[in-house]
Amino acid sequence: MANRRRKSKQSNALPLMIVGTGLILLAIAGAFLRPKLTRSAADSSAGSSAASSIPAAVNYPAPELILTDVNGARVSLEDYRGGVVLVNNWATWCPPCRAEMPELETFFETHRAKNFTLIGISAGDTASQVDEFIAQNGITFPMWLDADGAALRAFKNNSLPSSYVIDATGTVRLAWTGAISLEMLEKHVTPLLSE
Repeated sequence: MANRRRKSKQSNALPLMIVGTGLILLAIAGAFLRPKLTRSAADSSAGSSAASSIPAAVNYPAPELILTDVNGARVSLEDYRGGVVLVNNWATWCPPCRAEMPELETFFETHRAKNFTLIGISAGDTASQVDEFIAQNGITFPMWLDADGAALRAFKNNSLPSSYVIDATGTVRLAWTGAISLEMLEKHVTPLLSE
C-alpha cells in the first residue's frame, strides 16, 4: 500500500516537473531574445523611414472637436472642412511622437499648397511646452492644445501617437496608431489630395 502511495505521488509530480521545466526554458529563451526585441523597438522609434505603422482604411464622420491653439484661440475641425486634414495626436514626452515630427513637417511643407493641412494636437502639454518644442524643431503646421484628452476620446484611441486623415467631405478615411514615416504618408495620403 505504501508503494502505491509513493507511485501515485510520483505520477502526480511528473506533470508539475514537466510544466516547471517548460517555464524555465521559456524564461531562458526570453532572456536571450529580449535584448533583440528591445533594440528593434528602439530602432522603430528612431524615426527612420523604414519604421512606420501602416494605416487602416476607415470610413466614418470626423468628430466634432473644438479646442484652443497654442495662442489661446478657439479652433475647430469644422473650420477645415473642404480640404484634406491630417490630425496627429501626440505629446512632448512621447519618444515616437517626437521622432515622427520631422517627417510630418516635411510632408506638410511639401503638400500644404494642395488644400492640405496637418494639425498637431498635444495631449496634456502646456502652451509653453508646445511652443518650446515648435521653436526647437522648426514646426510650421498648426498646433492645438488638449489638456483633458478630448481629442483622444473623440477619436476613441488613447494611444500616442495616433493620426487620422479626414477628406474634404469630413469623412475620416485613414487611421494610424504608432509613428508614421514620410514614405507611408506619400503612399497613403498623397492620393487623397487629388480626389
